[in-house]
Amino acid sequence: MLFLLLPLLAVLPGGENADGFKEPVSFRVIQISSFYNHSWKRNLGSGWLGDLQTHTWDSNSSTIIFLWPWSRGNFSSEEWMDLDTLFRLYFIRFSEAVHRHTGDLIFEYPFEIQVTAGCEVYSGKLSGSFFRVAHQGSDFMSFQNNSCLPSPLAGNAAKRVCKVHQHQRNKDLIHHLFSDTCPRLLLGLLDAGKAHLQRQVKPEAWLSLGPSPGPGRLLLVCHVSGFYPKPVWVRWMRGEQEQPGTKQGDILPNADGTWYLQATLEVAAGEAADLSCRVKHSSLEGQDIVLYWEHHNSVGLIILAVIVPLLLLIVCLALWFRKCCSFNAKYMCFKSTYPW
Repeated sequence: MLFLLLPLLAVLPGGENADGFKEPVSFRVIQISSFYNHSWKRNLGSGWLGDLQTHTWDSNSSTIIFLWPWSRGNFSSEEWMDLDTLFRLYFIRFSEAVHRHTGDLIFEYPFEIQVTAGCEVYSGKLSGSFFRVAHQGSDFMSFQNNSCLPSPLAGNAAKRVCKVHQHQRNKDLIHHLFSDTCPRLLLGLLDAGKAHLQRQVKPEAWLSLGPSPGPGRLLLVCHVSGFYPKPVWVRWMRGEQEQPGTKQGDILPNADGTWYLQATLEVAAGEAADLSCRVKHSSLEGQDIVLYWEHHNSVGLIILAVIVPLLLLIVCLALWFRKCCSFNAKYMCFKSTYPW
């Protein structure tokens, strides 16, 4: 049954060159199949170059959607039409196979199957491949060196699937998909999208005060956003000394393909004055961003000093206008009663 997952690796384009990319980079295809009952299911598919999504599968039109101008790689329109057909047939057969074997695998509706498969390239050469299957978010089975490895936690169901795999034919095709198709695809995307992938976008940074962690304590927050590529270094500092209490959150994607991160530090209220947040990123070319907490407070006080008088002025004008309108209303009423 799960042998049908392997055509996923052939759905995307190939290429030959990846000059300029020195770090290991991976391409993976992700499938999420939700089975609500014997007749109702949903299949989602996507392709990812590292952390960047490059393709998605439109289940309504049964077509591959290219998320970037370079996501087509070096394939012709005819080749992509063939791959649309491949994906369409794959999802049909996969769903049929799962429904057919649900009882044998002791899967109870509703359930979900997640698959991630792909390869990693380093210095233009294949450095590894991976194929993992999960059921309800837990490891179910994986492939290593063309051998099926059931997860110890998956029980007999995974063992039965692996036993079926051992009798599958066309193992040369499986090897070809991992050792040839996937690396060519990955290198082709790197080559076609080189200008986009190697761009440098400088981060913006600002400070704020988080929710109070307790009496006499402050939670300092350093926000860093809009940077690309993803690797970034953010720390709270006291002079040149890193603060060990710095907590760095997950690096999250922005809608424009850049990244966002925040780093927090909890301190006593009287110990925040000489702290700063330092940001290092390749786009800054060694010119780190350094934000000082006392400057943040000073700016806040200045804003407060401007806003408070402005609000008082607005209130006074409102009261004066209300009083003036009330006086005019009374005058017009008096004039209408005594026209002389």
